[in-house]
Amino acid sequence: MRFKVIPVAICLVAITSCKKNNELIQSPIQYPEKVTLKAAGIIYTAANGVNVFGSGYGSAIAAVPNEPDAFYLMTDRGPNVDGTVKDSKLFPLPNFNPHIAKFKLLGDSLVYISSVEFKNAAGAKITGKPNPVGQGSTGEVALDFNGNTLTNDPDGIDCEGLAVAPDGSFWVSDEYGPHLAHFDKEGKTIERINPFGTGTGGRKIPEVFKKRRANRGMEGLTISPDGKILIGMMQSPMYNPTRATVANSRLLRILTFEIATGITKQYAYITDNIRTLSSEIVAITATTFLVLERDQDYAGGQPAALTKKVYKIDITNSTDISDATNSATGIMFGGKTLEELSDAELVSNNIKAVTKELVADLLTIPGGYPHDKAEGLVILNNNLIAVSNDDDFGINNPTIINNTLIAKILPSTGKIDTNVIYFIKLSKGLK
Repeated sequence: MRFKVIPVAICLVAITSCKKNNELIQSPIQYPEKVTLKAAGIIYTAANGVNVFGSGYGSAIAAVPNEPDAFYLMTDRGPNVDGTVKDSKLFPLPNFNPHIAKFKLLGDSLVYISSVEFKNAAGAKITGKPNPVGQGSTGEVALDFNGNTLTNDPDGIDCEGLAVAPDGSFWVSDEYGPHLAHFDKEGKTIERINPFGTGTGGRKIPEVFKKRRANRGMEGLTISPDGKILIGMMQSPMYNPTRATVANSRLLRILTFEIATGITKQYAYITDNIRTLSSEIVAITATTFLVLERDQDYAGGQPAALTKKVYKIDITNSTDISDATNSATGIMFGGKTLEELSDAELVSNNIKAVTKELVADLLTIPGGYPHDKAEGLVILNNNLIAVSNDDDFGINNPTIINNTLIAKILPSTGKIDTNVIYFIKLSKGLK
């Protein structure tokens, strides 16, 4: 599929950068305030005439190394909506292949260049269908649009976080497992790491991550500037020990994973309120990061969006909350998991969360931010970032009956949602 992006006319002049020996190489680039994916082809039409569009590239955005005018954009697991059966998901295109697409800024357009299709270790294309029990299953039942149960995919991935390694390979995190998946430049699986030890290579992350909430796994992923450490962030508080016991939790776990040794550490991030979640994390330095925190609402919707913010966080003085025993619930205090602790209990147990500093409020950018899902974040230079949204391929919940869909309409515009990249100039430098 080839898509052309047509930006708005008003442009700002900025400087992009690429890294070489940890230094910034400056190059003049003209960025528009935003670019929108246009002419995304129709890849499915439901019985009621609602179209599924071949967009869906907003789950993650990353800079292409040594190409300051190019970006990688990534899909998630593919088009899907909630079914009428409890815990079911309907997949209009069950064999959709999650992938990365490369786009390039040429004049006033963002032009599609190529795709990297995700494949398993044997070289076969993988799907976005859920994993089997014991290999990353979320408990979701995948159905086609005739109500037939789909076969689970042990290599299936609901990809959300994207990091480009120094050698040009890709690290991807997902909302199943959670998995840390390493793909080569052609998209073939090199390694797949999860709490179950079932992935390629057999390495594991801590047992407690099995407690991730379904469809709220490791949403964000980045890599340290030296390329040695992965930093992943959970989207929501984990159901640790149960959903009921963490109903008021605001604690999200950040995981660091040393690529060479597999050594991990964990840190606590506290969201603004119980309605907000994390969508992305991006490294500034080895200890400072940008985090995208948002609610799930739209500007002009009911309820109206209140939080779409980018924070700078610092882990320097925060507590490593790892569990030396690697127990199923992680480290505990007074019989409670970290997710069960109140703010006061965190303080009394001397647990210091990462510090947060507001960098940008998307709801105040020129022209407003009408989307629900701000999910992709990339640093272009010390004073410029870009944010992409997940448009869900132009479809929304709920589904009604057999083979029908609802178009994803933005309340503030009355139009179908589509991928938009916003270029945001910061009033204060990141370093």
